[in-house]
Amino acid sequence: MKRRLILGERIMHVDAKTPLNCVFGAKISGKISEDNLHKALHKIQQKHPLLQMNIDATGKTPYFVLNENISKIPVRTIDRLTDEDWLAQSKIEWHKLFDALNEPLARLVWLKGETESDLLLVLPHCICDGTTILNLMRELMTLIDNPEQELASYRSFLSVQDLLPDDFKITKATHFKGKVFAALGRLFFFFKATSNRNVNRSNYAVHWKINAEDTKNLLIKCKEENTTVHAAICVAFMEAFKHVLGSKAHGKVICPVDIRRFVESIKQDTMFAFAPIIELKLTQGENDFWTKTRSLKTDLEAKVAEMKVHDLLNMSEYFHSSVNKMIGFLKTTKGTHDVTLSNMGLLNIPKDYQHFSIETIYSPTVAFPWKNANTLVCSTFNSQLDFSFMSNESFLREFEAWQIKDRAIELIKENLNELANV
Repeated sequence: MKRRLILGERIMHVDAKTPLNCVFGAKISGKISEDNLHKALHKIQQKHPLLQMNIDATGKTPYFVLNENISKIPVRTIDRLTDEDWLAQSKIEWHKLFDALNEPLARLVWLKGETESDLLLVLPHCICDGTTILNLMRELMTLIDNPEQELASYRSFLSVQDLLPDDFKITKATHFKGKVFAALGRLFFFFKATSNRNVNRSNYAVHWKINAEDTKNLLIKCKEENTTVHAAICVAFMEAFKHVLGSKAHGKVICPVDIRRFVESIKQDTMFAFAPIIELKLTQGENDFWTKTRSLKTDLEAKVAEMKVHDLLNMSEYFHSSVNKMIGFLKTTKGTHDVTLSNMGLLNIPKDYQHFSIETIYSPTVAFPWKNANTLVCSTFNSQLDFSFMSNESFLREFEAWQIKDRAIELIKENLNELANV
């Protein structure tokens, strides 16, 4: 099998010399069988076609290519000394390419302790989104605990057309529209500075949790206010950016949307990388925190309802001739948003197993090579909200990231306690 990377995958692939990896980790309490771990990884690799492929980037267009001699998913084992080792190892994995001969597009780091371990799944972003990497972690835990369980394999799609419904028609008018839009795209990037100069790779991650009581209170408060935790986090961080950066803040956030809600052929356990995005902004002239969250929630729901994902998938394929310019643009433009916020929600993964339990799960980390690398990933597991806030020192200083984080959490707590202060 040989398949050209679709546009979203190509952007996340960047190029053959630029690593862009997602790292997703879990802290385990109890003993892990090394034999079961390798059996689990083998079954996972046999299930997912992308884990049996390499990326051929020798030509102008990169392809996924089936490799019948692909090696097993490698495991790097090191001693676990502190609770912060996972983050240090994640930073190492950000910048390691998947370029060894016959190496699969996944690896695992095992931080091994006497009674506790951290397992870090590492995958290139061009083959995974948040749903993908969560599903892989769920499969990994299930199979380590019960290696006899079977996983059903599936066939990979061969082109964007395989993702479109049977009644989706590509007419002459649609084809002409795609050609026109592609030409306009080339013209747009012609006038933009898109030289692929290297970005300073001084990436960092700030990680923290909100305790179970505050997480529960936030959920209750959001329900009372007819809004969502996602909207509250968006507003808190946009306000925090404005507080710390002043006029340099944009009051806008970009939110990726899980494409599976629109494309039936992409299942919950199917590996996939492309996520359409929605831009949200703060309501002008409104001071009340909860009014802002309700307005943002309404705006998000309306924009999701208006999304034409099948048209987007089809139309995006006309832009392959501009993809290098797009990547160069991302590397050189500051953008007009404060942060990209990916909320994985309540993680659908069991906590307790026969032979071990998951103490905590760390929200995924990633080091984007873009000029604006501001990325916030949050998730909820074991009744606690978990955050990973990432950027690049050359764009947002780490001490500013800590200030933004502190102000955002302060805003959330202030508005949780507002009734008690009346």
